[in-house]
Amino acid sequence: MTAVGGALGYNPPFPAFGRTMDFIRGLHNLRPHHHGTVATIGNFDGVHRGHTHLIEHLAASAGGSGLRTTLVTFEPLPSEFFAGDHAPPRLTRLREKLELLAKLPVDQVLCLRFDARLAALSPEDFVRRVLVDGLGVRHLLVGDDFRFGHRRQGDFRRLAQLGQALGFTVETAPTLIDHGERISSTRIRAALAGGELDLAQRLLGHPYHMSGRVARGDQRGRELGFPTANVHLHRRNSPVRGVFAVEVLGVSDRPWPAVANVGIRPTVDGGRRALLEVHLLDFHGDLYGRHLQIRFCRFIRPERRFPDLAALRAQIAADVVVARDFFNEHQEDDYRERLQIHP
Repeated sequence: MTAVGGALGYNPPFPAFGRTMDFIRGLHNLRPHHHGTVATIGNFDGVHRGHTHLIEHLAASAGGSGLRTTLVTFEPLPSEFFAGDHAPPRLTRLREKLELLAKLPVDQVLCLRFDARLAALSPEDFVRRVLVDGLGVRHLLVGDDFRFGHRRQGDFRRLAQLGQALGFTVETAPTLIDHGERISSTRIRAALAGGELDLAQRLLGHPYHMSGRVARGDQRGRELGFPTANVHLHRRNSPVRGVFAVEVLGVSDRPWPAVANVGIRPTVDGGRRALLEVHLLDFHGDLYGRHLQIRFCRFIRPERRFPDLAALRAQIAADVVVARDFFNEHQEDDYRERLQIHP
């Protein structure tokens, strides 16, 4: 097990509800106690209800055998390696993913660096090096459309053959259906892109959120009369764009109402990468360096270019009014309960 410290800002194992989850970065950090597992493989982007369903099924298959439930995942995501900036936007950065997984019956997460060397492994080499020699897998749970190995040459049938030859069983993962459609990260991205936050939350099983550390910006928000906390997205692309009513965790002992803009700020400088800027309503204080979680509650409007800063300032003021009205209308207990994360 390796400490990730610096880049992620914390060290494994991850405590959650009286249990811990080991995080293992790379095969070279596997230790004898990580050997002997039931496992599944995937991106687990968003850690949505489908993932939760699969992980609970995996834990049930372990039963009282003493085998460790193991998730094998990748960083960067394979789509990011192959498509770069044209890859679909990820729902969760690695830290967010691990924090959500730590709330589930997962004993350990093996994160493999997806690079040219890993992409070039044949299906047989991947199974032998990662699953058999590395993890000592006894049972593997994957989707029926699972592909692996160089040029995606391996499929479920080949995996089952290798399992029979090398001493582990292979099972098709259960599919979770919502309103007649399979729950997937792709479907959640579409909901978020359309501003359908309630649908995204229903598919995720928890409110959509982003988290990160507050960094110093150019003070443009303060000049406009609406100071903002600038949070690094740690993503090539953002799955949400526009202006939102949000709640911020990490400021006090309860969520703090705020307005967030996710975009390239076309009126100000039109940068290439999207930024997350959060204006906390009625907040006075220094947030630099603090780690915040931003929960997206209501889509207000898309980002757009304004003719001048005066027009932008007037629109931000109008956005704040919309957000205040939203929070004033949704202060009842069931709304607070709805915003709790339920994996």
